[in-house]
Amino acid sequence: MPGLRIMYRPSFPPSLTAMNRRLTALTLILLLVPFAASAGSPATTSSAATPAAAAAAAAQPEVLLQTSQGDITLQLYPGKAPKSVANFLQYVRNGFYDGTTFHRVIKGYLIQGGLYTSQLKPKRTRTPVQAEADNGLSNLRGTIAVARGAAPNSGTSQFFINLVDNRRLDYSSDQSGLTWGYTVFGKVVKGMDVVDKIAGLPTHAQGPFAADVPEPLVVIKSAHVIGEGAAASGSAKAPAAAHTTSTTPAHGKAASSK
Repeated sequence: MPGLRIMYRPSFPPSLTAMNRRLTALTLILLLVPFAASAGSPATTSSAATPAAAAAAAAQPEVLLQTSQGDITLQLYPGKAPKSVANFLQYVRNGFYDGTTFHRVIKGYLIQGGLYTSQLKPKRTRTPVQAEADNGLSNLRGTIAVARGAAPNSGTSQFFINLVDNRRLDYSSDQSGLTWGYTVFGKVVKGMDVVDKIAGLPTHAQGPFAADVPEPLVVIKSAHVIGEGAAASGSAKAPAAAHTTSTTPAHGKAASSK
């Protein structure tokens, strides 16, 4: 809403400070139990040029993010997170991510992007996607997950890439937003060195954020589905529905930086 820029609270996984405060102040019922810790990523298929391999590639599409720090290739898991993957692919194909940034970088935790322009202005998003965090996938290093607000079904365009095994972000129960966890829907299969390079950048306060904005700002120059061609996203740059990212309650000192 116009005039409320300072009060804006974008979607995000909880800050390390807030999470540590919960772990020391709340009872075990509020802990994010690593219920899905033993779950691995779906097995990849042979790269042989066979009909079966081609079908497998279509079943697990790959997306190339060309960033100002280098290229990152993501493999998506529609068999495990069909709604989250379909949502992400629609944003990719609409050209939504072109020109957005990784606005939140926390070394040893995650990097997050998918909403803010290079001027750190939020873009308009579609209707939130239903959470699928109970799909058996764990927030392990290199996985990509849906960023959201306090409510489980509040994720839109934002995503984050785990820098370490963040099992406390996994689903443990549907009791509350705390225990629902964050939906893993893919994994970095190429360019993890670029992710680590981004994670190593210095951060500071900028725009509406009190901290964690990398310097220099990391821009996603383009995003496209591998095999479809970059031109496929050129016809529909705006999202289909006018919907803004939901706000979230404060999560302590670092809340405004998410």
